[in-house]
Amino acid sequence: MIAPYDPDRVRRRGGHALVIGASVAGLLAARVLLDAFERVTILDRDVLDTAARPRRGVPQGQHLHVLLTAGQLAMEQLAPGFTAELVAAGAVRVDLGRDVELYAERSRLAPGNSELPMYYASRPLIEDVLRRRVRAHARLTLGSGQQVTDPVLSDDGAVVGVVAVDGGGARRFPAELVVDATGRGSRTPTWLEQLGQPRPEVERVEVDLVYRTVQLRRPAGDRRAMLVMPSADLGRGAGVAPVENERWLVTLFGLHGDHPPGDPEGLRAFAAELATPEVARLLDDHPPVTPDVSRYRFPASRRHRYDRSTSSPRGLLAIGDSIASFNPIYGQGMAVAALQALTLHRTLAAADHREPADDFYARSATIVDDAWNLAAGGDFRFPATTGPKPRGTDLLNRYVVRLHRRAQVDGELADTFMRVAAMLRRPTALLRPATVWRVIRPRRPSARARSVTDP
Repeated sequence: MIAPYDPDRVRRRGGHALVIGASVAGLLAARVLLDAFERVTILDRDVLDTAARPRRGVPQGQHLHVLLTAGQLAMEQLAPGFTAELVAAGAVRVDLGRDVELYAERSRLAPGNSELPMYYASRPLIEDVLRRRVRAHARLTLGSGQQVTDPVLSDDGAVVGVVAVDGGGARRFPAELVVDATGRGSRTPTWLEQLGQPRPEVERVEVDLVYRTVQLRRPAGDRRAMLVMPSADLGRGAGVAPVENERWLVTLFGLHGDHPPGDPEGLRAFAAELATPEVARLLDDHPPVTPDVSRYRFPASRRHRYDRSTSSPRGLLAIGDSIASFNPIYGQGMAVAALQALTLHRTLAAADHREPADDFYARSATIVDDAWNLAAGGDFRFPATTGPKPRGTDLLNRYVVRLHRRAQVDGELADTFMRVAAMLRRPTALLRPATVWRVIRPRRPSARARSVTDP
């Protein structure tokens, strides 16, 4: 799924491109735009300093984040040296198939058969390293503390810039292209109405998710990582990530009202009912870094169907969570943003493409489809989930449940599933004939069972 990046393929068109939002999606989009435009500006409402710490514009920043392998590889293409700098800053390298304890259907999956490197770090550190790599380009300007309020329109209705407000008042920023990377707070649908165009169709899958996260002290050299996925009969789970500064981020979550409590004792009781006792043991055995218990609520996955719009206004394009935001328990957000940035690169490299939006939405629809069908489809295992259900979801969920159970003893199946989860392969890999046979073939009786039943 990772497209090659070659900046020399893009024809320089000059002018100025502007990105709203210094998120992962915004930073990577800005890097790609530098290949086509003479100048690129990023505007963000937060005051961005040099410290790697949570910020208001990323309300989930204190919680566990997973940088899926596909996302890390895409970021490395777009910002060479990103991975080495992330590790130098304290990120922990693990092998997804061998080091991460992944629990599905209440049991741990078997270790995978091939190496799948993955890097754990806090979201503020990932953003900080990526921001430094992108800011190193002389033709890029990062304007922090800038609240974008309105588009600037030409006489024929094209977007030709934005108005932003800071402590000194309002200012216009002209641009040949404006990229909206503001995430779930995106105002692009409202701007479309101002332009006399319909809002995009919106799909919402209601999950009523709540995160609670604590930071634990981690002994040097202990790289234990866990992901405990909820099952249809228990809508709660957890993630344990070894991150910089010898910490674990331990995030417990629950869907549809089964929410983790905000006090340490309540969290321990909540963790004690998970598929593995290891999360509760970590909470018991390792002191907290701070007494704080962070909370984050995610009511629904949401997708704006720009790919179904008949036309897009000239000069405006959305990317990242501004298009689709997924249930975060699947860890897809940063990887999707990185893969979309590579798609934007391919769009800009297309011959004679002056207006990239429609082509970009069409090209990136497959990336969003795959992530959406995995996340939203998986959420429909729970009867309380509401929203538009992807076609074939119930049948696929029954198949995936069986796959998970077989993968608890079949390392090859576990490896295939992990590669799909890491977005290195498309979900169709789960339906290849050899994989389907490993899932549905009758199990051979164990030697012990034969000794009991054989005459």
